[in-house]
Amino acid sequence: MDTGQIIFDPHLPWSLLAIAAGLATLFTALALWRGLRGWWLRGLAAVALLIALANPALQQEERAPLSDIVLMVIDESASQQIADRPEQTARAAQAVRDEVARLPNTDLREITLRDGEDDAGTLAMRALSELMAEEPRARIAGAIVISDGQVHDVENAPNLPAPLHVLLTGHETDWDRRLLVTNAPAFAILDEEVVLTLRVEDSGAVPDSAAGPAPLTISIDGGEPMDFNVPVGEDLELPITLPHGGMNVIQFQLATADGELTERNNSAVIQINGVRDRLRVLLVSGEPHPGERTWRNLLKSDSSVDLVHFTILRPPEKQDGVPVSELSLIAFPTRELFLEKIDEFDLIIFDRYKRRGILPMLYLENVRDYVERGGAVLVAAGPDFATADSLYRSPLGDILPAAPSARVLEEPYRPQMTDLGRKHPVTEGLDQGFGETADGQPGWGRWFRLVDLIPDRGDVVMSGEDDRPLLVLDRVGEGRVALLGSDHAWLWNHGYEGGGPQLELLRRLAHWMMKEPELEEEALTATAEGQTVTITRRTLGDAPADVEITGPDGTVVAVPLEEDGPGRFTTTYEGPEIGLYRLSDGEMDAVVALGPAAPKEFEQTIASAEPLAEPVAALRGGAPRIEDGLPGIREVREGRVAAGRGWIGITPREAYLTADVRLIPLVSPWLFLLLTAALILGGWLREGRR
Repeated sequence: MDTGQIIFDPHLPWSLLAIAAGLATLFTALALWRGLRGWWLRGLAAVALLIALANPALQQEERAPLSDIVLMVIDESASQQIADRPEQTARAAQAVRDEVARLPNTDLREITLRDGEDDAGTLAMRALSELMAEEPRARIAGAIVISDGQVHDVENAPNLPAPLHVLLTGHETDWDRRLLVTNAPAFAILDEEVVLTLRVEDSGAVPDSAAGPAPLTISIDGGEPMDFNVPVGEDLELPITLPHGGMNVIQFQLATADGELTERNNSAVIQINGVRDRLRVLLVSGEPHPGERTWRNLLKSDSSVDLVHFTILRPPEKQDGVPVSELSLIAFPTRELFLEKIDEFDLIIFDRYKRRGILPMLYLENVRDYVERGGAVLVAAGPDFATADSLYRSPLGDILPAAPSARVLEEPYRPQMTDLGRKHPVTEGLDQGFGETADGQPGWGRWFRLVDLIPDRGDVVMSGEDDRPLLVLDRVGEGRVALLGSDHAWLWNHGYEGGGPQLELLRRLAHWMMKEPELEEEALTATAEGQTVTITRRTLGDAPADVEITGPDGTVVAVPLEEDGPGRFTTTYEGPEIGLYRLSDGEMDAVVALGPAAPKEFEQTIASAEPLAEPVAALRGGAPRIEDGLPGIREVREGRVAAGRGWIGITPREAYLTADVRLIPLVSPWLFLLLTAALILGGWLREGRR
């Protein structure tokens, strides 16, 4: 296609030509005022000269017409997968393809939209901007978005040079019910209530049959569900007390109502990490000795521990007239501690304590009962543990896992982990970073005292000279007991022969006894990052069985575990969808939630043109429902309304590509110069005749 237009290519700048034109007009007017007969010839001469200097030319362009482009965004996000929306979307997309193919000189560019990362929702405007960036703006004749209208980045709508339309999926009769859970903290204190806010909302064309309260079930860690009936459209405050430390997975599930659009938003899963507020520890030192400071410093260094410490300064059998109330640094309220308030303590430590008549047998019986009810007792044995005054020869002997043989070994040895201890979370990996001696023992410092113990139950996790038990752990009733057969841990604390991991050992020991979940010796745990689940199985036994994973849709997958260290087996699993996953290996169970508690895609499920109403109206587009019939596509002039009953419009852009440009001068400069000279001469001759 060839086109032409007249352009000017002046020999002088336009500013000089303007000045010259002004002077020519002035002199011609002056000649007219003076009555010169040749004034008009002088004026024509000036015009001819100015035309010659302006140099008019004919510009001819060879243009190649370019097709108009229609942009189409196909929304296939999660909310577009419910009901018959996939079929509606596919049918509408094909209809658009057919309509655009029917239009002359028009091409289609399309993009398919999935869920945005990190629960960003439907980012249709970003997808549209990506399409625009790939095409010349001058060729874009229109844009069509096939969606339910629930777009989450409307504020990023691009500046289109053409109409924007939405082909709306869904139906006018759709209705849906959803569950919202708010105020869910990441952490909560055990034994304290956490108040969650629940709300059940109905939206869309809600039928009369849906009136009344909604059935709701609540379960913790996949346990037995609890049933409730909750009102619709009202905030409901729900107090919850976490049952255990560590991660608590709480699932809320609404019963599916007849006719609702989807049940994907009928459930919510929240995860709250249960932590202890303050751990109360009672430390009773039988006498002053170097090791008591180790215990005291350890427990005082933990900001989450409230320590009550008593040290017996002199035995009551000394006949020095000192009252019993003054046998410790501060008054020792034995009745208050061991009868009235014993259950307020999370851990009781007897450090080199022996029977001296300070604690009557009734009090020690109460300590034994305290353990069976769920308490914890640690005995750090000194040489007196092997004597007739041993705590073993008290009611505490009923719960201690090992008996003294009456021997105390006073010779150097290096504490070692047993085979079982290498698997136990209290002692696992303690020797890392200390190297080994020439005979294969851990490279930490030696101890010099060991009470010979005869275990009759529990787990021996550390040993001393000749594999004699050093540290024995046991569970009694609901509680836990630990027996350390030496009072020389303080040598590590003082750095003797390089020291050792005394603080880590004692910290783990104390927290195991207080039932910290991460130190459970038999445990199945799962942590999620995105859709990747890391599964860890800890055991003191042999290799566990495969873990069966039950997905939100009921699908069961068996995943094998691989050994990752002594007593530790791990694997990873990619969850195909968000929701609650149940794990079991036949002995242990666990649950883990993938994805957000309330995915953005299911916050609003009723198809609506309202979110996109502003950009559609600004570009004179339309938002017809697909269920009302697929609209035809027609061409409309720019600035006109581009939507009507049964049709949507695009604006032809008439874009082109210039292939060649030619300039053809319209006048010969020499001819105009001769004409100018002739006119000036004619004017002079005419004026010379008077």
